[in-house]
Amino acid sequence: MLPRWVKTLPAINAALNGLATLLLITGYICIRRGQREMHRQLMLSTFMTSVVFLACYLVYHWALHAYTGSSGKKFQGEGIIRPVYFAILVTHVALAALVPVLAVITISRALRGQWERHRQLAVITFPIWLYVSVTGVLIYFMLYHFFPGPQA
Repeated sequence: MLPRWVKTLPAINAALNGLATLLLITGYICIRRGQREMHRQLMLSTFMTSVVFLACYLVYHWALHAYTGSSGKKFQGEGIIRPVYFAILVTHVALAALVPVLAVITISRALRGQWERHRQLAVITFPIWLYVSVTGVLIYFMLYHFFPGPQA
């Protein structure tokens, strides 16, 4: 049986993904308005939020395996939603592997004042990071609320 603290981690992870989404969008709005310092603070906050998310995500999967022997929660949806879920999941996971690398490089270029190189990579990093954050929340709802299965 999973301890209560482990059971709370999926909701915490979804909240962190949701927060990252809001910070990303707000940071984007700020840079479009020329608010560079606010943009910088928001993007660094987004990065830290994502780091905390990653730590919680890894702890959750470690604990899930330690307590149950399972590596993850199985999707319980049936019919057409099943391939939709797995398409979202596969793209989410593949792109999530890129986000830390892209984010670190994009942020490091900004911190070194390499504005043109920063902008060139940011236009790639932003939509990928946003997609991963949004789909992370969607996956949580699909697993734990929309199609929770018998053991929810």
